[in-house]
Amino acid sequence: MPRAPKLPQIDTDERFLAQVAWAYYTEGLTQERVAEKLRVTRLRVNKALSDARARGLVRITFNTAFAACAESEAALCARFGLTQAYVAPSPEDSRDVQMIVGAALGNLLSEVLLHPAVRLFGMSWGGTLNIATRFMAAMTRPDVEVISVMGGLTRGSDLNSFEITTRLADLIGAQHSYFTAPLYAGSRESRDTIMQLDVFRAVLEKLRSVDALAMAAGDLSTRSLLMRDGLPADVTMEALVAAGGVGDVLGTVIDADGQPIDHPINQRVIGMGLDDLMAIPNVILAAGGPHKVAVNRAILKRGVVNTLVTDAATARALLEPAP
Repeated sequence: MPRAPKLPQIDTDERFLAQVAWAYYTEGLTQERVAEKLRVTRLRVNKALSDARARGLVRITFNTAFAACAESEAALCARFGLTQAYVAPSPEDSRDVQMIVGAALGNLLSEVLLHPAVRLFGMSWGGTLNIATRFMAAMTRPDVEVISVMGGLTRGSDLNSFEITTRLADLIGAQHSYFTAPLYAGSRESRDTIMQLDVFRAVLEKLRSVDALAMAAGDLSTRSLLMRDGLPADVTMEALVAAGGVGDVLGTVIDADGQPIDHPINQRVIGMGLDDLMAIPNVILAAGGPHKVAVNRAILKRGVVNTLVTDAATARALLEPAP
């Protein structure tokens, strides 16, 4: 029989123990404050501290790979004003970064989508979000609606918004709906016409009212799904770089300060703008790898992200002074 492929795994139990122990022993928080910070009961915090000592995770120093991650999480929250950061240990093989960040996002979404306050959840598309659905815990949330927040690619792909939205909804027993439009219009004029249609105005209002949203960020290279398969025929990646672009978020190409570049492509996006993210309670950005550092830093500087999911090496790079 063929051997099952070995996939990177996130030990969520050990990560939680490390978070509790770090907050209690290093940050000096009381058990009550730790419980508030991690949104769990004080009883669970007390048990986690006992388990961490019993498993040898806490001695004079931390004996777990998640210790450095916990330190980075606290530093990222302080630097960029985040509500939460989820930093996974970087894999030995850099080619597995997307897998490990996707696994971390899947574990996080398993917690987010259990919260009763989340009734309308927005889902972007891309490789990291596709992987996340493979690492999520199944649940039954018929009261939740999962909605795609980006227009789709014209080419069929299991990384497209329609497929990912459907897969996530099926996994949690939720309803789902699509944003049935291409990502880019043929021109600014046609985009404005489309956006004025009643059906699209209603959908956009719905997108802007989601309780939480998961999205990725793409760099300006052939590693990006958007650069490979999603650009209009009259737009080149080289032109976007020449205009100061460092990557895209929800189809909008941004510069190093998180501002949309001065290029016609940004007037052709059919969907949400970056300013729309400000009103969403929990905007989750999941992206890792050295090629994503510039675009991650740019969108974090804009202040629209509440939760960051990344790997340890990317976290360290984000905490260094910008070049």
